[in-house]
Amino acid sequence: MAKQKKLSEEFTKGIIKENPVLRLVLGTCPTLALTTSVTTAIGMGISATLVLICSNIVISALRKVISPKIRIPAYIVIIASFVTIVQMAVKAYVPVLDEALGVFLPLIVVNCIILGRAEAFAGKNPVLASAVDGLGMGVGFTVALIFMATIRETIGAGSFLAGAESLLGAFGITGFNGFSWADKLATVGLEPMLIFILPAGGFFVFGILIALANKIAEGKGKKPAELHSCEHCSMRGNCPSFSQKEDESK
Repeated sequence: MAKQKKLSEEFTKGIIKENPVLRLVLGTCPTLALTTSVTTAIGMGISATLVLICSNIVISALRKVISPKIRIPAYIVIIASFVTIVQMAVKAYVPVLDEALGVFLPLIVVNCIILGRAEAFAGKNPVLASAVDGLGMGVGFTVALIFMATIRETIGAGSFLAGAESLLGAFGITGFNGFSWADKLATVGLEPMLIFILPAGGFFVFGILIALANKIAEGKGKKPAELHSCEHCSMRGNCPSFSQKEDESK
């Protein structure tokens, strides 16, 4: 019973307590770049989640075999292998999504969320717990992307789930391509607020969601999310810049 409770906590912490985007402020590049469309956000979230779960499982299983001196290169090779598999699957079955995700799909290899979980959790914990941790963090990442994309797409493009058929087609589902009310707005002389799907709108919505997450956290007596210095980075032990700063401080 205690084990089940612990696994449940490992899963839920990635969605709420330690949400990688809204609480840990990680993975901001794909978050800002790929949330102009809910469909793209879901595609990115699923891809990252699959890589997170699979890489966590393998890294955890090999944690006693991988030498501490070469663990980061080993982690990157493992993560890159799963990213390649996911990318090939997306290219084969959802080519439109592959084009929409662009360079951010292969860049999952160096996504700080995935490398961070490998270093901070999977490399130190059993396989099952690592798999649950990867699932929780992946779901939390996906939920944050969907929240941002929903706000930006509905206000900035006057649509919701536009292009969904390209994603659903991989599962044999056709005939649904999202909702659009841009034409109806035009009939009354209104237009979507384009700024919300531009970079400035992305930063604005991101800031609002973090502020909201901080408010909820404060209400529960928890610390607000903040950008940490190098001392808090899980990769600091292998970072030349951190070593240089440490030497200068000494």
